Amino acid sequence: MGDYFVRTDGPESWRKCLANPDKQWKSGYSAYELAYCWEGATKLPACVERVFKQSELPIFKNVEVLFGFPEYKVPLPGGRASSQNDLFILAKSNAELLTIMVEGKVSEPFGVTVETWLGNHPSKGKRNRLDSILEILGLQEKQVLKIRYQLLHRAASAMMEAANMTAKHTLMLVHSFSETGKWYSDYAEFVKLFHLSPTKDSIVGQVQIQGINLYFGWVTGRKISTID
Repeated sequence: MGDYFVRTDGPESWRKCLANPDKQWKSGYSAYELAYCWEGATKLPACVERVFKQSELPIFKNVEVLFGFPEYKVPLPGGRASSQNDLFILAKSNAELLTIMVEGKVSEPFGVTVETWLGNHPSKGKRNRLDSILEILGLQEKQVLKIRYQLLHRAASAMMEAANMTAKHTLMLVHSFSETGKWYSDYAEFVKLFHLSPTKDSIVGQVQIQGINLYFGWVTGRKISTID
C-alpha cells in the first residue's frame, strides 16, 4: 500500500478498504459497526471518550484526533502479509503525539494461537516474523505460544507506528460491540504478559519498551442496530 490516503465521505467509504467487502461489510459485523461509530462521532466515540476521561493516566485526559486511517496496513518482517489494522488513529494529548491502533470486535475471535500459527515446521518467514514481533514487544516465545497471534501483531503495529511518528505513547485498543465481552479473556491473558491487570472499559499501562510507552485498552460500544 502506498503512503497516500484519500479523505472518506461517510462510513460507507470504509467499505472499499476491506479485503473482502461482500463478506465483511454487514450490519452487526465489526468493520461496519466500527465505521459508523467512529465516523459518526464529532470527536471520539462517546464510549471511548468516557473510558479515556475516567483513566488516571494523564496522556488520556485530553485526547484530540488528528487523523484516522481505516484498514491501515503495517508491513511486518518475514513474508508478504501486512498487519491490517481496523483503524489507525494519530492523535495528540497534552502537546504530545499518541498513536492508537483500534481492533473492532463483535463475535469474531482473535484468530489462532501462536502455537497453531507456527505449526510443527514453521517456515523461515514465520520464524523471522515472530522473532521480530517478540523483539518489538520485549517478550519471549515460550510466553506467547498459547496467546492469540492477532493480538501480538496488532500490538507490534502500534509500537512500529509510534516509532515511525516519533511518538512516545501508543495504545492498542480493542473496541468491542459484544454485550457479553466475547473473547475478552484472550485479550486479558495477553495483557497480563506485561504484568498489568486489565479490566473491561479501562486503559492499563504504561509499559515502556524501547523508549515508547505502551498502553492497552478495552472499550465496549453499542451496535448501530441497538441504538434508538
